[in-house]
Amino acid sequence: MDRPYVIASAAVSLDGYIDDVAEARLILSDDEDLDRVDDVRAWADALLVGANTIRADDPRLLVRSAERRRARVAAGRSESPAKVTLTRCGKVDPGARFFTAGDTERFVYTCDATVEDVRSKLGGVATVVGAGDPLELPRMLADLRERGVERLMVEGGGSVHTLFLAADAVDELHLVYAPFFVGQRDAPRFVNPAEFPQGPASRMQLTDSRQIGDLMFLCYRPRRSGGA
Repeated sequence: MDRPYVIASAAVSLDGYIDDVAEARLILSDDEDLDRVDDVRAWADALLVGANTIRADDPRLLVRSAERRRARVAAGRSESPAKVTLTRCGKVDPGARFFTAGDTERFVYTCDATVEDVRSKLGGVATVVGAGDPLELPRMLADLRERGVERLMVEGGGSVHTLFLAADAVDELHLVYAPFFVGQRDAPRFVNPAEFPQGPASRMQLTDSRQIGDLMFLCYRPRRSGGA
């Protein structure tokens, strides 16, 4: 495989939203589920979110558990995985926690035409890589693989999940459903309209399901996919 093994992960409402329109972030998960997510983060070589997610949520993208961090270090890995984002417009803030929290590598993939502008904005806090005009997902993933990223966790947001799923670049899809509806037309969804290869004629395979408190966890794999 000329790209990393990809796990896409999201928590959604029953009607498919990952947030609402309020300024404060909508809480969909709980502590037990966040610990499950932390375990997947500790498995990964890199964590990826879109630039919109960085602007909206300002995530730290670090392994939370001290025990998991110690285990990573004992295995010769950094305490937390590398951080990856992609941006077409180059609108990134070097003061965001994506760039300031933790001691790990950071990669920003952007269009070839905006590479120098993004490098100037970031001032060396991340490695900036051109990935085509427009940005090409296969080229970005191949570059990550060449840099030693064998396991990639994709944490959103909706545009990024849409991009990966529509490109058939997801090996496992982890979804957690919260037991409520959002019902707001302008709220962000888990995915946007697209032509998905995982359609009615190519149903995904449910490989795991379990209750976590009042949440429901589901793991799907494309039928073409092998094991982890």
